[in-house]
Amino acid sequence: MTLFRYALSRLSEDILLLVLLIALIPLLWLSPESPWALHQLVDWKTVGALAGLMILSRGLEVSGYLARAGKWLLTHIPGERRLAMSLILFSAALSAVITNDVALFIVVPLTLSLRRVADIPIGRLIIFEALAVNAGSTLSPIGNPQNLFLWQASGASFIEFTLAMTPLAVALTLLLLAITPLAFPKKPITVSTVPLEITLHRRLFWCSLLLYLPFLMFAEFGYAAPAALAILGLYLVFQRQILLGVDWLLLLVFVLMFIDLNLLANLPVMRELAMQVLGLPGEAFTAGVLTSQVMSNVPAAIFLYAFTEQWKLLAWGVSVGGFGLAIGSLANLIALRLARQPGLWKEFHIWSIPVLLAGILLALLLLSLP
Repeated sequence: MTLFRYALSRLSEDILLLVLLIALIPLLWLSPESPWALHQLVDWKTVGALAGLMILSRGLEVSGYLARAGKWLLTHIPGERRLAMSLILFSAALSAVITNDVALFIVVPLTLSLRRVADIPIGRLIIFEALAVNAGSTLSPIGNPQNLFLWQASGASFIEFTLAMTPLAVALTLLLLAITPLAFPKKPITVSTVPLEITLHRRLFWCSLLLYLPFLMFAEFGYAAPAALAILGLYLVFQRQILLGVDWLLLLVFVLMFIDLNLLANLPVMRELAMQVLGLPGEAFTAGVLTSQVMSNVPAAIFLYAFTEQWKLLAWGVSVGGFGLAIGSLANLIALRLARQPGLWKEFHIWSIPVLLAGILLALLLLSLP
């Protein structure tokens, strides 16, 4: 991806950053909070965990091994429907390990490369990949930013959080596989070779991979921020070029999200509104779904957690809320921007809104089970 295409793909983050900066001015004016105390509103454990994972994920991406795995997948599947199902599973599994947005930066460019060698619905494949990373990332505390925040804020262990999210992640992934035949026929496709040269960096791959477990252990015990600083220093000395490719803007967006949303949560009118939404049937689950459709699921999780201790219901709600409108998840906006295909926004909602409705029903069914 060229620098120009990368800049375009991050436009949604630029707009979000601008909105957060503009909103900060009236929020500071309305709030009694001192500007010198704003750093206390930031959950630095979550920011540290996100920073460390972004560096390690970038290392895995640049190593080339994940791209090679994706290339193999794209060239060894004979039929259109099987290709779609394989990409859904690949995207879902990848997002649970290296976060949903990083997974898209690997899968979507590889999918786009197929347009030169095969006559297949590239745009629809990318839509289902976006839905798949939202479903798959639900599984893991590190799969997406909202899970990362709720995991750190709730105090739940890595295993406890994963077990709590597993039924929903499996159900949402199976839902996508179930509707795949409606979107992709069985017709065969011929892909001779994917025009993509991949340079492999073995040392970078193993370094990034082997640091994952120690970093997660430090995050588990509340030391994500110092562990992230240690990883930053390590890469600064040995792999400085990796740090240049990390999306530091996203990290700044999260810092501003914590400040803005905590200031917002302190306003009496917003406290009243939040309590009314949380009082609806389904409580934190319903609130998470609805709020995600208005402000995206990451801000929704940060905002609503200030008013509820039902972290599991909230995590389920914002996960399902990633479907529906494109704004429901930043991953949706990233995928659509990377695709840059006319008319894709309309087609996205044709598939995403029914998935949202079905996901709500599935989640409520699972929550009703003993």
